Amino acid sequence: MKKLITTFLMMAVMAVAIPFMATTANAQTRRYYKKPNVYQRHRNLINIGIGTGAGAIIGGLIGGKKGALLGTAIGAGGSALYTYKLNPKTKKYYRVYRR
Repeated sequence: MKKLITTFLMMAVMAVAIPFMATTANAQTRRYYKKPNVYQRHRNLINIGIGTGAGAIIGGLIGGKKGALLGTAIGAGGSALYTYKLNPKTKKYYRVYRR
């Protein structure tokens, strides 16, 4: 009987002490990935849009309606070349830890 009571007391002490000893729980840490901002998500479209608009404005100032149309095409082509070939997008993910 004495052995049974001693075993029960030891188990009770361990059941209370284990949660206090486990201070770091790396498996329970939540990892959040930071969502990219609007420019990072739509960089290709924004760059092509800016190039197209700039080409249209410059072409319109130089050659009127036909110049604006030609400037739009040249601006879109140049900005697409820059965006896709000269400076391609690389995805970057950042881990953000919250406690």
